[in-house]
Amino acid sequence: MTADALPIEQRLGLAAWAALTALQAIWHGWLLPPQSMPVALVLAIATIPLLLPLTALRRPRRALLWVGILALFYFCHGVAEAWSSPVERTLAILEITLTLLLIGTLGAGVRRPRR
Repeated sequence: MTADALPIEQRLGLAAWAALTALQAIWHGWLLPPQSMPVALVLAIATIPLLLPLTALRRPRRALLWVGILALFYFCHGVAEAWSSPVERTLAILEITLTLLLIGTLGAGVRRPRR
């Protein structure tokens, strides 16, 4: 299935997934690297879970389902950071927005069976 053949909500979900992955790398690797842990460890913890569904990319609906489940963790992380760290609040709100967009595209892609 080519990218042109995907429904708009799946293309939007794939874009949100890519943006969320890029945000994690930029946030933890460049803008606000951790002070008490190795940067490579934090990057691995933040990005590897988002890369695992790439194994199912031939079936975009399944890959997006996996990422949608993982997005719940990133949503919780964003809420916790937005609440507790004023320095990271903007990045956390961006993370929350991307996770909500990703989860929303999953809901928009559900089709009810015809009776």
